[in-house]
Amino acid sequence: MCRARASLFAIGLAFALQGCSRVDPPAPDASPSVALPELPAPQASGSSASSEPTPALPAPDPASLPQTHDAPHAEGAAFEARRQALWEAIVNDDPDRAMPFFFPLGAYRQVKDVTDPAADWKHRLVAAYRRDIHALHARLGADAAAAKLLGLEVPEARARWVEPGEEWNKIGYYRVFGTKLRYSTGGEEHAFDVKSLISWRGEWFVVHLSAIG
Repeated sequence: MCRARASLFAIGLAFALQGCSRVDPPAPDASPSVALPELPAPQASGSSASSEPTPALPAPDPASLPQTHDAPHAEGAAFEARRQALWEAIVNDDPDRAMPFFFPLGAYRQVKDVTDPAADWKHRLVAAYRRDIHALHARLGADAAAAKLLGLEVPEARARWVEPGEEWNKIGYYRVFGTKLRYSTGGEEHAFDVKSLISWRGEWFVVHLSAIG
């Protein structure tokens, strides 16, 4: 009887000691069933978060650029637009429309060797240009609205390069005399004389329309 009790006591003690021993936790599953969220890729240093394109810078005014020795020609979209502007100014008696064909102020400042090029440009040359346009409109008379532009004939074979020091200029340009603005009215062809064209960066501009002074 005593031996049986001792055996039962020993077995119970063994189970008690086994229950008190440390058991390591199970290892985590190496392949979890839930994927981790993807993190955004880091941006490169100096890059902008905005996707909007950088706005283009405006083109510089050609009149502010240096003169070139490029020979001008009475052709191309730019020349035709200036010629049309002159004609519409004459037909409508509106000199402001013709200013795109007049030698630009920024270029004149670079060209002319006078005390105040801007004042000379405005009070002498532009003032004469405006008077000439009013006079040419008057020559069209009552048929001004019906007049049709036929063309602007520039005798480029007679054009020459004017060297610095001539005509009170600091830098050179091409100059041509004898241009004719041809038009028709009442079934007849007529022409206006354009006294002087000079060049800037390979383009013709009017500097004297009906008179030189």
